Amino acid sequence: MIVPSIDIMGGRAVQLRGGRYPVLDAGDPWDLATRLSRAGEIAVVDLDAALGKGDNRTIIKKIAAAYPARVGGGIRDLDTACELLDAGAHRLMIGTKADPEFLSHFPAERLIVALDMKAGKIMVEGWTKAVDASLFARMKELSPYAGGFLVTCIDREGSMEGLDMERAAAIVEAAACARVTFAGGTPGGEAGAAEIAALQRLQSDVQAGTALATGGLSLGQAFRAGLSSPGPDGLWPTIVCDEGGRALGLAWSDAESIDAALETGSGIYHSRTRGRWVKGESSGDRQRLLRIDPDCDGDALRFRVRQEGRGFCHTGRRSCFDEGLGIERLSRTIESRKIGAPEGSYTRRLFEDTAFLGSKLREEADELAAATGPTEAAAEAADVLYFALTKAYAEGATLSDIESELDRRTLKVRRRGGAAKPGYAESRKGATWNGIH
Repeated sequence: MIVPSIDIMGGRAVQLRGGRYPVLDAGDPWDLATRLSRAGEIAVVDLDAALGKGDNRTIIKKIAAAYPARVGGGIRDLDTACELLDAGAHRLMIGTKADPEFLSHFPAERLIVALDMKAGKIMVEGWTKAVDASLFARMKELSPYAGGFLVTCIDREGSMEGLDMERAAAIVEAAACARVTFAGGTPGGEAGAAEIAALQRLQSDVQAGTALATGGLSLGQAFRAGLSSPGPDGLWPTIVCDEGGRALGLAWSDAESIDAALETGSGIYHSRTRGRWVKGESSGDRQRLLRIDPDCDGDALRFRVRQEGRGFCHTGRRSCFDEGLGIERLSRTIESRKIGAPEGSYTRRLFEDTAFLGSKLREEADELAAATGPTEAAAEAADVLYFALTKAYAEGATLSDIESELDRRTLKVRRRGGAAKPGYAESRKGATWNGIH
C-alpha cells in the first residue's frame, strides 16, 4: 500500500532531492496530514531533529494525536521516543539509534528500523554519516527488535526515477517476516502506480512524498494501486461506517469515485443506477470522509465518515439497518436534547445546572462502586454512562472525541499505577511509577 510521507523542516512540509537540497515547499504540515491521512497511515519525518538543528515536535505530536502516523527523524533517546508514542504515534522510525539495546525498551510492533542507503552504504545522523555494515547484515541483526524496515534510497530521493525492483525483491526476502517499506524516487503517473502494485505483490509498501506533493501521482491513483482488482463491473463493495466503525450501510466504489472522495474529503460513491453519487448532494445529509481502509485482501473497502444531517439511509434513518444501538444511540439522543430539550425538563436542568450534574455523577459513581452482581453492575454502569455523556456534551465533547482519547491511551508506553487522589479511599498497592510497558 501507499504510505504518504511528510518531511518537516522549519515548521513547513518540504521535499528534498538526494537528501540535501530543498526542492519543494509542500505547505502546511497539518493541512497536508489532514488530506493524505484519508488514504491510511501517514509517515511524518522531523528533518530538523534528524540534522540536530532543532525540532518540529509540537506539530508532529498534534498530527500523531489526530491521525494514524509513523513518526521519525532524530529520535535518539528514550524520553523522546516515549513522548512521541504517548502522544499517539502508531510506530516510530528509528535510524541512528537502531541498536538492540535501545530498541529492546519498546514492543517490536511499535518500531520500524530506518535503513537509509547512499552509494551502497548505510547512512545515519540525518544522512550525514556512513556506517560500516551491510544492509542485509543490519537487517538480520535488528529483525528480532522491529516490526518492519524502512529502506530509503537517498540517491533517488526526490528524483521520481523509480526503484530497482530486483534489489527490492532481495531486500523483502532478507527481511523475512518483517514488512518492508521502500522510499526514495517513486515515479509519477502510471509508472508510480505500477511500482506500488508490484511492491504490494511482494507484500511490501511504498512511502512517497515528492510524487504526491507535485501531483505527479494522485492520492487516489496511489491508493488504488494497492488494491486487488475490482469485480467484472469495475466496482469494489464499500461498507460505510461512522467514526467508531459502526456500519451505516453498503455502497459501491469505482476508480472515479475513490479518486474524488480522497481529493475532496467527501462521501462519494458509485450508484449502479445513477453513476457518481455524492452523499447528501440533494438531501443535505452530507458526509465528511475521514479515511478509506481496504480489507485484508484489498477487494473491499471501508469508508469512515462523519455523518451529518438525519443519517445515511434514504429513509432518513441513521443507518440502513436501524436507528443505532447502545452508547452511540444514547449519545445522539443526548446531543439532540442539548439543543431541543423543553423548558423545565430534567435533561435541560442537567445541561444548565453544572453543580446538579456534578452531584449526580458522584452519586451514580458511588452506586456503581457498591454494586454487586452482573445485573446491578450493568444498571449502575448505564446510569454513569448517561451522566458522563451528558457532562461531555455539555462541555462540547462528543462520543467520537471520547473514543479517540481511548484509542490514544492504548498507544501509550508509559503507565502509572493509578493511585486515587487525596480524599478517596484506596489500596496503596500499585500506586507507584511503573515505567515503560
